[in-house]
Amino acid sequence: MTRRGNPGDTEGKRRALFVWFVGFVDSFLPMRRSFHILAFLAALLFSGAARAQAPDLTLTGTLTGADHQTYLEVPFKVPAGVTRITVGFDYSGREQKATIDLGLRDPQRFRGWSGGNKAGFTLSEAEATPSYLAGPLPAGTWKLVLGAPNIRKGTSATYRARIWFSQAANLSQAPGGPGWYRGDLHLHTGHSDGTCLSQLGAKVPCPVFKTLEAASARGLDFVSVTDHNATSQTGPLRELAAYFDDLVLIPGREITTFQGHANVFGPTGPIDFQLGGPRAPRLGKILDQVDAAGGLISINHPALPSGEACMGCGWSVADTPYGAIAAMEAVNGGGMALIGGKAEGPFSGIPFWEARLNEGWRITAIGGSDNHDATLDPAKAPAVGMPTTVVHAAQKSQAAILAAIRAGHVFIDVSGSRDRLIEVTGEALGQSAEMGDVLVAPAGTTVRVSVHVRGGAGARLSLAGAAAGRATLTHPDLAGDDETRVFDLVSDGKPGWLRVDLRGADGRLILLTNPLYLRPGG
Repeated sequence: MTRRGNPGDTEGKRRALFVWFVGFVDSFLPMRRSFHILAFLAALLFSGAARAQAPDLTLTGTLTGADHQTYLEVPFKVPAGVTRITVGFDYSGREQKATIDLGLRDPQRFRGWSGGNKAGFTLSEAEATPSYLAGPLPAGTWKLVLGAPNIRKGTSATYRARIWFSQAANLSQAPGGPGWYRGDLHLHTGHSDGTCLSQLGAKVPCPVFKTLEAASARGLDFVSVTDHNATSQTGPLRELAAYFDDLVLIPGREITTFQGHANVFGPTGPIDFQLGGPRAPRLGKILDQVDAAGGLISINHPALPSGEACMGCGWSVADTPYGAIAAMEAVNGGGMALIGGKAEGPFSGIPFWEARLNEGWRITAIGGSDNHDATLDPAKAPAVGMPTTVVHAAQKSQAAILAAIRAGHVFIDVSGSRDRLIEVTGEALGQSAEMGDVLVAPAGTTVRVSVHVRGGAGARLSLAGAAAGRATLTHPDLAGDDETRVFDLVSDGKPGWLRVDLRGADGRLILLTNPLYLRPGG
């Protein structure tokens, strides 16, 4: 599809390119006499990031022969609210064989040691340059750890460390405007029960990189690897992030209980999953932990059968507090595979989700392939990206994508196409809303609904929801690949919702949208 979103974080790409270049330079370390020339070129490359944003701190100092085979810790302050730390490091004296190694400590623990193999690194809560540990970035005194394996007597080496801080508040200021981004929010690897065939044909735990390869081949913008009750997959994801730099890798896990499964997106720290046991006697205990960690929870495949074949696959948690549930997997690739590749049928999550809407809850419908073998035929569910969750986000970032899901600015592309699009907006009494938003519409208010579809030639629009009976859609059939339909709905003054979906000529669901919500008052 034609993307309207942020073409990329230019500064981030420059830094990633710098780190790659350093690795390239390191592969030529035996040619030490040429290293100072390559390092100079790397510094020129890194200066692009410096021009985009001057460093927040610059630390300098000089080591002499007296520092030979010693360590030095150089303190610096990290302010509150920092979400990423990037360090660029260089030093003089290489002509005299001077070598300064590099590492990092935070106020509580050791965060990594790259020695002499990197002249720059970055780390955040979710990912880090290999050699360094991702995790929380506490405010306080951090220390660059410098080692001097070799400084000759009578010589010196002057170092410079440039440090950049990214603040959470800057996320909304990234270059580029809003756009539609496509992803898969339910994937499994060898870190739980994902398997695939090895090069010799043996069935093996499927490595994480195979899932990212499949996602990239499908043209996805984001994925969440959600292994069962595990976050060990975040390690390889951090290492692969630099290569798959066009994919947003959202940390995730599938909390698997005896009464239901749910994905948690965002946090990587411990969250209890033993629902009904002493650690989590009630679902509320788990939801409190997710909320405290800033995560988003989504109920998975709620209508799948539960039993010996798949314990807890269907959702049966008594007294679920649906007001604390942000999303629900209305379309699941594994369920599709059971009903001939369709989104609707006996194992579909759509009726379960609609029942919650009719109870008055606003829960975002999402999709997930539930893929357990990244090498599956991409044309058949549950291949990676089938179905695809498509979000209208402020930028191509984890924070913006999760915010869009919370807001309901989402539709589901059942077959996982690359370019189908549906945009539903409503206007009434000077208000404007998109999918997932609320319109205040007292009795008798006319709501003007506009639907824009790309890739829908030969398909037709269909309406769903309590408010659908009060709408007049006179021309639902679409002849071209880029069409817009406008129709009116007259509110009856009752709370309700309206969904506009795209169906094939045979009635099969192609695109499932999230509703416009109608309320009689503010």
